[in-house]
Amino acid sequence: MTVSAATISAFDSADALRALVGTQSLVSEWLSVDQDRVNRFAEATGDHQWIHIDPERAIRESPFGGPIVHGFLTLSLIPALLGKTLRIEQRMGVNYGLNRVRFMSPVLVGSSLRAKFAVESVTDVDNNGVQVAWNVTLERQGGDRPVCVAEFITRHYF
Repeated sequence: MTVSAATISAFDSADALRALVGTQSLVSEWLSVDQDRVNRFAEATGDHQWIHIDPERAIRESPFGGPIVHGFLTLSLIPALLGKTLRIEQRMGVNYGLNRVRFMSPVLVGSSLRAKFAVESVTDVDNNGVQVAWNVTLERQGGDRPVCVAEFITRHYF
């Protein structure tokens, strides 16, 4: 079962998150990744590889037919897409890490991406918190396979 972002309500407890384990995928809205975003990411990270920031050369020389989005930019969109997909009413939440990240196919600049979030597990942690393991699949609009899959770990304190 898949639930679109437009139908998602707030989750206000660990039990509400636990209820998501194995039951449904939460799907974000589409987010466009333009050249300006790619250029700003290159500036922030120092990754100025031509395949990302030189559209003319990328059209001429890359095997993808144009500039592609940095893999780590694609990955860094996960928290923002999660925040636009559901609201967790909490005292505090933190990104705890990632496991099993794979970049499955390139993302051409100008593509739109969305994420599917499935809760794999919710476990108790110190200070009355819970740790959530999300199976995340990032998709490119019109694509035939995922662009990135990852296990994203968050911690939430209610």
